[in-house]
Amino acid sequence: MPLPLLPSRAAQPSRRGAPVFVLNSLDGDVSVIDSTSWTEIKRIPTGKEPHHLYLTPDEKSVIVANASSDSLTFIDPRTAEVQRTLQGIRDPYHLRFSPDMKWFVTAANRLNHVDIYSWDGRNPMLAQRIPTGKTPSHLWIDTKSTTAWSSMQDSDELVVIDLATQTLTHRVKTGPMPADVFVTPDDKHLLLGLTGGDGVEVYDVAGGKAPELVKKIATGKGAHAFRATGDGRHVFVSNRVANTISKIDYVGFKTVDSFPAPAGPDCMDISADGSLIMVGSRWAGKLTLIDVAKRRVVHQVKVGKSPHGVWTLDHAPRQ
Repeated sequence: MPLPLLPSRAAQPSRRGAPVFVLNSLDGDVSVIDSTSWTEIKRIPTGKEPHHLYLTPDEKSVIVANASSDSLTFIDPRTAEVQRTLQGIRDPYHLRFSPDMKWFVTAANRLNHVDIYSWDGRNPMLAQRIPTGKTPSHLWIDTKSTTAWSSMQDSDELVVIDLATQTLTHRVKTGPMPADVFVTPDDKHLLLGLTGGDGVEVYDVAGGKAPELVKKIATGKGAHAFRATGDGRHVFVSNRVANTISKIDYVGFKTVDSFPAPAGPDCMDISADGSLIMVGSRWAGKLTLIDVAKRRVVHQVKVGKSPHGVWTLDHAPRQ
């Protein structure tokens, strides 16, 4: 049976000039930033502890996951207007769609499970709840929509979930306090940020097998969140304790550059042309803009308390 076609990029409205969204986890709202003037233009109340957000496959909504309110807020990614709020999603700390648009997956950080929902294009319906162990954190799904991985923040583990059978198939020990996950475009290697360590672990995960540690990459203390640069070869990782962002070559698996990023850099997004890093400075309550060519901070925008997720529709390719 053929997979459903992804929406044609040519048929979509322009992404240029789209606002930047910053999730203020301790304020329970979203700062909307004008990407021309780089000023906060409004706040959107959501629910308690909005941590991460993700675009629907049709690009019509960006979903904000409100972990402590058990809800999802749907926002127009171009106009920043709230479309609706969906209740009854248990502890959606992290979230992700499968590329075939069949599954919507959430990690329940405080309730210790991963939920797999079927997706009909508008609403998620719970298909399976999988107990995982202590504190599932960040998710990734392979390009074939067959395998999901979740880091386990407090048990120092990485788990593998088969989406077809909706079962947990593998569990391996990792370094301290694993956080974000990034899988290379060929689905062969997984990069894992160690917030309790000083770098990134690289695992061989080809074919959905049990992850096998093959290398460690030194980046900086508190390696936490990834975002691809858009060139098909490099990915940034924020080092929350070291106050830096490292650029990793995921073909050679080595650090090739470093950028200053003040006050606990966390989640980030990259401008469509790759020239600008937009990162939440978690401990300062600011969105920090880093010029990649100049390798320095060029602007900061005051936002809310404990800014976490950062996202814009006008972004660089994700791999």
